[in-house]
Amino acid sequence: MKLSSLARGAGLAAAMLAAASLVGAQPGAYPDKPLRIMVGASPGGGTDLLARVLADKFSPALKQPVTVENRPGASNTIAGELTARAPADGATLLLATNTAQAVAPHILKLKYDPLKDLQPIGLVAVMPNVLVVSASSPYKSVKDLVAGMAAKPGGFKYASSGIGSTQHVGGEAFNLATGMKSIHVPYKGSSQAHIDIISGEVDMMFDSTSSAMGQIKAGKFRALAVSAPQRSPELPDVPTLAEQGIKGADVSTWYGLYVTAGTPRPAVERLSAELVRTLKLAEVQARIEGLGGEPGALTGEPFAAMNKQEFDHYGQLVREANIKAE
Repeated sequence: MKLSSLARGAGLAAAMLAAASLVGAQPGAYPDKPLRIMVGASPGGGTDLLARVLADKFSPALKQPVTVENRPGASNTIAGELTARAPADGATLLLATNTAQAVAPHILKLKYDPLKDLQPIGLVAVMPNVLVVSASSPYKSVKDLVAGMAAKPGGFKYASSGIGSTQHVGGEAFNLATGMKSIHVPYKGSSQAHIDIISGEVDMMFDSTSSAMGQIKAGKFRALAVSAPQRSPELPDVPTLAEQGIKGADVSTWYGLYVTAGTPRPAVERLSAELVRTLKLAEVQARIEGLGGEPGALTGEPFAAMNKQEFDHYGQLVREANIKAE
């Protein structure tokens, strides 16, 4: 699915207007206590960065403290399970990615159902994944990288933020598209994987631009390709995989906001309205675009439908690439 189609699918304008109209609605008693945003990744990664942007804007608007709680591990699903089992009062939010919502359920045995036990609020952002190597790596292009893989069969390693992550799927899709084989090295988050990419302990990574952009701009990563149908405006000189002859390996990362299933409708509507308001702020849009992504524009049922479509899409990809828990 194209990056732009995720962010701007059919019916977006109507969904945006409906949610925006709720901004001025009476919030009732919600929220009547502090809120927390659960994040299934380590501090410093893309999910964490976006969660802190939301917390910063939600807190004054909702007149309650909003904190970010990091629970990395198990392909972001620890945070998902904690949110699914939390009281359905709107006090526990989850900033999830398609890792936990669409990929991991096809690979891991989860104790909750991401599609049934979590209530979708809205799409926050969509980021293309980018193929990166260390700035000191000898590989200057995808062609160089594939040649190196061919010269060292089974000797290449790629990092991910965990089994079933979009980084994991991206690596296996690349293996499938090139006919090569690289070894998966999972970490508990992108920020931990970055250390070994920079040192050269691991050869490459398909990371989201939200996580990798800081290292790219700092000159510690070399970006070889964008894993999306079009180039990223933030990386205009980095060609796509397709431009370099690799087709069928595009994987993007999207971020969505959820609460516990069964949360009262007034709380869901208030959060949806606040998300729409926040994503319209020029500074928030600039922050997301600076990370190489697009602000989201789906809320409610359209977002839930997108999640289900992505769930089915990645289920097929997992089967085709024969991705299994390691």
